[in-house]
Amino acid sequence: MTPPRNSNAARDIANVLHPYTDAKAFQQTGPLVITRGKGVKIYDEQGKEYIEALAGLWCASLGFDNERLVQAATNQMRKLPFYHSFTSKSHEPMIDLAEMLIERAPSPMSKVFFGNSGSEANDSALKMVWYMNNAIGKPKKKKVFARIKAYHGITLAAASLTGLPANHKLFDAPIANGRFIHVGTPHHYHEAKPGESEEDFATRLAEELEAKIIAEGGAEECAAFWAEPVMGAGGVIVPPKTYFEKVQAVLKKYDMLFVVDEVICGFGRTGSYWGSQTFNIQPDILVCAKALSSSYLPISAVMVNEAVFQGIAEGSSAVGTWGHGFTYSGHPVSAAVAIETLKIYDETKLVDHAAEVGAHMQAELRKRFADHPIVGEVRGVGLIGAIELSADKAAKKPFDPAKKAGPRLCKLGEENGVILRAMANDSMGFSPPLVITKDEVTEMLSRVEKSLDALAVELRRESIAAV
Repeated sequence: MTPPRNSNAARDIANVLHPYTDAKAFQQTGPLVITRGKGVKIYDEQGKEYIEALAGLWCASLGFDNERLVQAATNQMRKLPFYHSFTSKSHEPMIDLAEMLIERAPSPMSKVFFGNSGSEANDSALKMVWYMNNAIGKPKKKKVFARIKAYHGITLAAASLTGLPANHKLFDAPIANGRFIHVGTPHHYHEAKPGESEEDFATRLAEELEAKIIAEGGAEECAAFWAEPVMGAGGVIVPPKTYFEKVQAVLKKYDMLFVVDEVICGFGRTGSYWGSQTFNIQPDILVCAKALSSSYLPISAVMVNEAVFQGIAEGSSAVGTWGHGFTYSGHPVSAAVAIETLKIYDETKLVDHAAEVGAHMQAELRKRFADHPIVGEVRGVGLIGAIELSADKAAKKPFDPAKKAGPRLCKLGEENGVILRAMANDSMGFSPPLVITKDEVTEMLSRVEKSLDALAVELRRESIAAV
């Protein structure tokens, strides 16, 4: 339907290029225009209410109307609305936030660098790895490893770390310099051999990683391994038991840094303050964003340990400067909002709340959907989860992408008042605001269940699903 002339929808179609959108199809379908939010809910132009099952983009941890964050931004705007951190300049909000992050880090960290997004943070971490190895006399040690289906951002370097086809096709990514190596996805449901336990699967993945490292030049050429504790945009893939312990042993053997991408998992999402704590990971570099400010303002951070910092310090001494940074690195207003966000997490014991409500969400996901005729797998930990649609449960067969089962479920979800997101293999992610209550989780999943049942009926009529 053509939107009314001069409506928000019509003006959007005429002027906006949307991320992660089929730009050609969008000219006909148009946007869903959101006008306000309250708690875990958002509202469109017609006043229709939706539960945001993904907290926007895994990020609005405190919901959509936290007055303390509004006041923190307002107060800092009046005091110092902008200053930079280039050439030894600083300001109190950036200093305070860096100190707070180091105090909360899951492993000993030395310094914090600030950016504006997870993509910028991962890009910065990559530059740090290459810079330090040049500085300490290891110019060949540049190859970096990530996983197929990983998501680490969409700058050209971060997209090269990412392991998803849509982030590579037509973009000439990954960068063709031989430095980006992708290894297997730790998804037991799809990737394990028949009868292979989680522990045995983890052993095989670690052995495959080691073999790849050796093939790529071993410790002399291989610099770092990137990983999300739980893979987010790749479909909410929870690692098999013992996976990270075995991977870390391989990295230590070959003197490789472990860069842990906590952009989605950090600040309580997995039921611990960091996903690294949930899975017993000891990062050398930690990247975070999103829930750092509950996404009320853009900010990201890269924490580095002392060894990485010393390499950067040596390089900057030789060159005369560390030639990296962004105009808005450590922006005082964003930093002030992030400080208040971390204070709220502490004062309200939000991580404990997320663990308790997350256990409820995991139980409800399995109770409602594990035996559903078009759901192949239910997975997750804490307040992050997914249901993966399947055309044939017994064969673990996904739907033909052309049938758009996932996008159709998203549309039915909107009709029933819940915002969903379809990912790889028609996996539907759940990552609601951390402030969500058990009753709100129950209501959210009831709306999803209604939408899923409607989709099953449609697919059965079309003879698409084996139900």
